[in-house]
Amino acid sequence: MIESERIRIYPATREQMERMISAEQDAEMKKAYREMLDGCLSHPGEWDWYAMWMIEARDGTHLGDLCFKGLEADRNPEIGYGILEEFQGQGYATEAVRLALQWAFSHPEITAVEAETDPENAASQQVLRKCGFQATGETGEEGPRFIVLKRDQRAKVN
Repeated sequence: MIESERIRIYPATREQMERMISAEQDAEMKKAYREMLDGCLSHPGEWDWYAMWMIEARDGTHLGDLCFKGLEADRNPEIGYGILEEFQGQGYATEAVRLALQWAFSHPEITAVEAETDPENAASQQVLRKCGFQATGETGEEGPRFIVLKRDQRAKVN
């Protein structure tokens, strides 16, 4: 579990993920959550890289979730996130992504993290920029791609 003054993030257990899958009404999100769980079960030693991560207020209120989309050789991990509508616009996504990056970059082999977002989702793009991501000029399945380098990697590039 990683905490800030307002929130905490942590990888969900199998039981938590199964509950989220059962409760999810959106077919696309249900499929994504199922893929996360399948990735966890296929890579139990890398559970945290495939799992849904819970984003909670310090009082336990569920605010949303995030994930890394697996850990593949010769590829940077990709992060995805979402905040429940009633909690959007309060800085929770930025805070959660910063905590997740802190965790990811604590692994010496991770030198960069990538993301992509819907081209119409200006709020998500703003979160990425606040967290140090820069547009790559490429477009992925979900939209424009962004990357953030580990601090010591940025110093080598600049």
